[in-house]
Amino acid sequence: MKFFVNLRYNLERVLKEDPSAKSKLMVFLTFPHIKALNYHYFAHKLYKSGYPLLARVIAKRARRLTGIEIHPGAKIGKGLFIDHGMGVVIGETAEIGDDVTMFHGVTLGGTKFDPVKRHPTVKNNVMIGAGAKILGNIVIGNNVKIAANVVVKKDIPDNSVVYDIPPNIKIN
Repeated sequence: MKFFVNLRYNLERVLKEDPSAKSKLMVFLTFPHIKALNYHYFAHKLYKSGYPLLARVIAKRARRLTGIEIHPGAKIGKGLFIDHGMGVVIGETAEIGDDVTMFHGVTLGGTKFDPVKRHPTVKNNVMIGAGAKILGNIVIGNNVKIAANVVVKKDIPDNSVVYDIPPNIKIN
């Protein structure tokens, strides 16, 4: 049941955010991130239930079909919108809040191989520009905007805008 609630919410969010989306059916059939999220919800459930190999097989199938790689261990809230999703990578211990928008080429990656929390936590209402790399066990606060091609390796407070390399932070 939660699957269908999330699916409906995700479809409605795309209709609200993307002027190219004309109907829920169009979004469901043609937006790759919806397919990737649907696979992820199933793979994540298997991963949490002790079936990591099967979960990874499903996640890899989703990557082949969509170009979006989401590790089945990642925790994703409702309303994730990955616009032009090709090349997006979301690591195993990443956590994503509600109503986050990402563009193509975004990486939520780790900086070490230890079996600990090593990927970012992205809170609610965050926008991450194309090609941005967010690395390590850091927290991106609520209502943050991250510009394209920025590499972020430290916590970002709520209501900030991150731009340039190295990142400059503007707190609203």
